[in-house]
Amino acid sequence: MFGISEIAIFLVIVVLVFGARKLPELARSLGKSARILKSEARALKADGVSPAAPSEPRAGGTDDPQVIRGTATEKPGPH
Repeated sequence: MFGISEIAIFLVIVVLVFGARKLPELARSLGKSARILKSEARALKADGVSPAAPSEPRAGGTDDPQVIRGTATEKPGPH
């Protein structure tokens, strides 16, 4: 994927852009973000929701579970 030289060049650019004083703060915030992301993914998994599930419309053209199961009531409308 990446060689050692590419990683070294990237790290030099990061140090130049952010400065050596900001790097520990940047690393802490990145770590907090990773922990939050992991905990949210675990919560979704515990609820039975797949975090990678696409939210595309189903064959019926609706995402409403009542309509998909056939339990929705039709409301009479003007014809």
